[in-house]
Amino acid sequence: MLLQFTIPFRTDWGQRLVVCGNLPELGSWQAGQALPLHYQPDTGIWTSTLTLPDTELNLEYKYLLLDERDGGTHWEWGANRQEVVAEGQFQQVILEDFWRAPAQPENELHTAAFTRALMRRPGGAGQQPRSTARVAHSVVRFQLPAPRVDTNHQLCVLGSDAALGNWEERKAVVLSDRDYPTWCVDVALEDAARPVYYKYGIWDAAARKIIHLEEGDNRVLLPGAHKHTLRVRHDEHFRYPTGPWRGAGVALPVFALRSRSGLGVGEFTDIQLLVDWAKLTGLKMVQILPINDTTATHTWVDSYPYAAISVFALHPMYLSLDAIAPLADAAHQQELQQLREELNQRDFVDYEPVMQAKWKFARLLYQQEKAAFLASPDFRQFLAEQQSWLVPYAAFSAWRDRFGTADFEQWPAEFRTPPTYEQIINFDSPEFDEYGLHLFTQFHLDLQLRTAVEYARYHGVVLKGDLPIGIYRHSVDAWTQPELYHMDRQAGAPPDDFSVTGQNWRFPTYNWQRMAEDGYAWWRQRLTHLSRYFDALRIDHILGFFRIWEIQGDSVEGLLGRFAPALPLHRDEVRARLGWFDYPRLCEPYIRWHMLRDIFGGEADAVRQEFLEEAGYEAFRFQDHVRTQRQIEAVFEEKLRTQPERTEALRRIRDGLYRLVNEVLFLEEHSTYGQYLHPRITLQHTYSFRELDEETRHRLWDLYLDFFYRRHEDFWRRQGLVKLPAVRYATDMLICGEDLGMVPESVPGVMKALGILGLNIQRMPADPKTEFGHPNSAPYLSVVSPGSHDMSTVRGWWEEDRAKTQRFFEQILGHWGEQAPHFCEPWVAQELLVQHLYSPAMWAIFPIQDLLAIDADLRRETPQDEQINVPANPQHFWKYRLHLPLEQLLEASVFNAHLHHLMAASGREQVY
Repeated sequence: MLLQFTIPFRTDWGQRLVVCGNLPELGSWQAGQALPLHYQPDTGIWTSTLTLPDTELNLEYKYLLLDERDGGTHWEWGANRQEVVAEGQFQQVILEDFWRAPAQPENELHTAAFTRALMRRPGGAGQQPRSTARVAHSVVRFQLPAPRVDTNHQLCVLGSDAALGNWEERKAVVLSDRDYPTWCVDVALEDAARPVYYKYGIWDAAARKIIHLEEGDNRVLLPGAHKHTLRVRHDEHFRYPTGPWRGAGVALPVFALRSRSGLGVGEFTDIQLLVDWAKLTGLKMVQILPINDTTATHTWVDSYPYAAISVFALHPMYLSLDAIAPLADAAHQQELQQLREELNQRDFVDYEPVMQAKWKFARLLYQQEKAAFLASPDFRQFLAEQQSWLVPYAAFSAWRDRFGTADFEQWPAEFRTPPTYEQIINFDSPEFDEYGLHLFTQFHLDLQLRTAVEYARYHGVVLKGDLPIGIYRHSVDAWTQPELYHMDRQAGAPPDDFSVTGQNWRFPTYNWQRMAEDGYAWWRQRLTHLSRYFDALRIDHILGFFRIWEIQGDSVEGLLGRFAPALPLHRDEVRARLGWFDYPRLCEPYIRWHMLRDIFGGEADAVRQEFLEEAGYEAFRFQDHVRTQRQIEAVFEEKLRTQPERTEALRRIRDGLYRLVNEVLFLEEHSTYGQYLHPRITLQHTYSFRELDEETRHRLWDLYLDFFYRRHEDFWRRQGLVKLPAVRYATDMLICGEDLGMVPESVPGVMKALGILGLNIQRMPADPKTEFGHPNSAPYLSVVSPGSHDMSTVRGWWEEDRAKTQRFFEQILGHWGEQAPHFCEPWVAQELLVQHLYSPAMWAIFPIQDLLAIDADLRRETPQDEQINVPANPQHFWKYRLHLPLEQLLEASVFNAHLHHLMAASGREQVY
């Protein structure tokens, strides 16, 4: 058999094409041994021919562009190409391919969001490829990737040859969706000696007609009259009648869902009600917050969804007890119903009573169902598939409760080492129930969530999850693989609109060097597990893959952080740039008497005597026991415990002392003893900077701008290109990155190259010179949204700053010269909503509060009660709950019809 590769491609000098694949002749997937292609200048086609044994051909291959100028090896985009040819059927196979370019917007239509949900196929219902027996003829295998064909339609081909219908619509040839999103059919042409003109169309099987035939010029298949030949025609770019696909979605945490069957909190089974509402209103996506188990203290502090004790385990809070089994004991069932009525009457998630109820009845159900559960083949399969994380999680959770803390460093020595499988999975052990309870809850959580996921997919709705950037310090992950993290450091965020002192999440930072040694296996496992539940994913703080804001362990606030990795300044470089170097003046807290009066007022002298010591005329330094923020925090925790009547004053003094610790201009690199330095972020706001002489201020500011905005751009770009592909290509999920804040210039380019959608928030424009962003300026591969869970809702924001609201009303909503209403009236909220719907962005995602804001009867009375998180408050209680039961929202026919009309009018409900 002759196998010929052909592909048109224009190269520059020093570039060449090769083909690599599973055959030895193609290098057996070794790029260095790939088959070279030869360029034909007269046709612009690269080609090469192999002679293979006349046996069944099972071929997998991809094209590579080799660039001798920089040594680069560039694979074409997409999955491996595959072809199967039966033994003895053809003497020659000609592969007529086109280069699949990376970073093309339509590539993202091949992700699971589209192939498994929005355009899912009903199990390959289309006809199979016709492997015609008329091998004496020239057979053409038409193949075309086309994900934008909805579940009820198919792809067809119509053309000038009799085998393609002679342009008679009713004789169009329907392609198979067996390999969807690639469509395929084999056609034995009647007259292969002539050029064949053809087009693809969308076929309605029920009506037996083409509902859309490609516009523009006909496609052309040049003559190829060789007998016993299979020509595999890999076409590209189905020409849709409308512009790029666009959709809209709703964002709401699972804990905030309210249903009449819930237990004071949203449950996985409630997702199905939200999907019903999304479908009713034309919304195509449901976006949620992280759903992993955060049970560390059994208090309201565990309500923070970004501090999971396992990146794999699901939160027991979301367990539907009713979906497991009815309680056999009538008294317990009555008690459960009474608690349900009490907790569902509350207008917020009362975390601790909810979790106490969940655990009580989960234990009862475990004992009731234990025998059948442990014998269940489904459970045994779940345990076998998930044991790598499930067994350590069960042990961690049991020992957390046994020893009263999630801090495994405080457990008895014999329990600090993660156990073996055999130590935990022993059904006859007297202590097994400690572990079995957690196996039971995780099995049912997984089952309930996957049921909701399949329900969403069936109804053409994408479920979008959330990947936290960090891990919790006292977690299964830190316990079992501490070498993957820097446990002595803390992750956070630099100062921004949310917090002027930055954010300290207190998570350890990643040891990326160690993670790289096994090809980022932990990340790939994490993403693979998330794809079990989601077809799209939001990566929280994607900037962390370029550089993370890293804070030393002795800091409480985030202000004394530095980017890691980074290129610190040597002290000699600082000396050269400033003209001098004085370590105490630049690197130690700058404290003067007039500052104490400014910060502490009448308490200045008392503060000086208790916490400071003299370091020169009207200059001071901290006493040894309060030199760090963590030391200050410990002192004031004791004071607050013993002097509760002085709480407000003590917190004010504590925060003032934190501020003094922050009065430095440079931070030392880890363990370099002043040799390598980082400028302190926002140093221009310090007393220390303002009280330098003018020339030094000018030089230091130049150094600062160079360090934060120029010095690292290429360095951070390379960091992202090394780490992010392992995450991006671990699954076929649609990936969206939360890229807000202090964004390096290289980030958008890297995200675009990897097909990762960016986030555009109107109140946080990417351009620092612009006060407000406009959805119309968003690129296609992006998500536009009026806000996020870290912000006030549109209605809440409208009332925060009247002057800013007025500028927004005129400049963005176009009401020049008009007075902005004092409150965000429904018509104003709708104008803002519509503005986002008409954006060119692929997705417009709305917090449900902002959707309900357009209806005066449905929206919550007080907008301040709608904010989910306050980032400036590290002790924030995550308790927001939708004020309407989803059942009631489904019955709001007038509102739902109106919202559906807005979606349809904006083109965000079209398939084609």
